[in-house]
Amino acid sequence: MAIWYEGNRNNEQNRREKDGVVYYIRGLREVNGVRYERYGVKTHFIGRGEDYIEILRQYVLPLYQPGDIVTLGEKVISMCQDNTVEKQNVKLGFWAKFLSKFATSNHSGIGMDEPYKLQLAINMKGLPLVLWGAFWGAVCKVFGKRGVFYEIVGQDVAGIDGFYSHSAFETYHDLAVLNPRDPDKVCAEIQEKLGISCVLVDANDIAVEILAKSPDLAAMEDDTLAETIRDNPAGQDDELTPFILIRDIGDAEAEPFVPLVAIDKPNH
Repeated sequence: MAIWYEGNRNNEQNRREKDGVVYYIRGLREVNGVRYERYGVKTHFIGRGEDYIEILRQYVLPLYQPGDIVTLGEKVISMCQDNTVEKQNVKLGFWAKFLSKFATSNHSGIGMDEPYKLQLAINMKGLPLVLWGAFWGAVCKVFGKRGVFYEIVGQDVAGIDGFYSHSAFETYHDLAVLNPRDPDKVCAEIQEKLGISCVLVDANDIAVEILAKSPDLAAMEDDTLAETIRDNPAGQDDELTPFILIRDIGDAEAEPFVPLVAIDKPNH
């Protein structure tokens, strides 16, 4: 079930600071009988080509304790890898303009109703596969089944983010961010170099997709990991909290937390 919140989630009453690192209490979530407290770690705006190892060393390592799990927003890792496409380099064609008129609008971001995003999908996967996906997606939608288009064209297309005029960050108005390259390698490198147990996620207010996890978390079910951040504690606005630190607090008392009030649906 989708959960939506209006605006920035960085409530000042939930703000904390340790060793110069700012973070926000994101509340308690119980999964399979385990009580997890979550903390949204505040960073600067992470640009293309930055070193994610050094970023995690600066912002996450001062807060990290053995047993913690850190979720990594896929957009930030892709920005560090500069796995991006500028809008000016996407030449819009007939099929992208035409098919985008029939695509479903996506409240959690930009969907295939954005012609440039659809054109990028065509460039990545080829027109025949996109047409095939669009056809079966339309047929299955009539019978109440959604998401078939992405099942056919692939998760890499589903993971395209950007070209989003509503983004709080101007950078993403004319920039598309693709899925991270070698996600398993990214998580393994972070564990090896920093000792941080981590999960690479594509999360929004509608769904959570586990892209990879560090080797020490191999036995932990993806569904369990996804449930710890099902309410998308990283946020959808300009929070600048791409890393969520998840801590099993056992029977300990949770930090005081002022929750946001969920809304019925987005206003745009």
